[in-house]
Amino acid sequence: MSPTRMWSEHRWIYVGAIVVLVGMMIAGVFTYTQQKATNDATSKAHQLNDALVAKGFPSLNVHNITDVLGTDGGAVCNDPNSALKQGLWLVQMANGSGGPGMRPVIADLRILQAGAEVVKVYCPDKLDEYQRKIDDLKTGNTVRD
Repeated sequence: MSPTRMWSEHRWIYVGAIVVLVGMMIAGVFTYTQQKATNDATSKAHQLNDALVAKGFPSLNVHNITDVLGTDGGAVCNDPNSALKQGLWLVQMANGSGGPGMRPVIADLRILQAGAEVVKVYCPDKLDEYQRKIDDLKTGNTVRD
């Protein structure tokens, strides 16, 4: 049997093997990239959890932190110092009433420090401005231990 005849008879085997090999290479690169991102997210989640525990907060589920904040801090680091985010943030520090009964409250400093820890771990370049904004707020010891 001549080599050209053998190539023509088994061409689909060679083409199939090449397609499978290329597919496996692409899957390997994707898996490596995804695993690296997962490791980075878990590392940052452990760092945040340790910082919060050192400040007296209870330990959190690291898997939940990883899911919510990922590697880049998610929504927390998406321009945390914008006017809209600051407005929403201040509304959340109210008495919980809606409409005309809504009143600002004195926020607990520890809660604001926990937010600063998140910014410090996930987007440290935005920490100075964030810290200036929370320093301007009236705070007190309002949460029971």
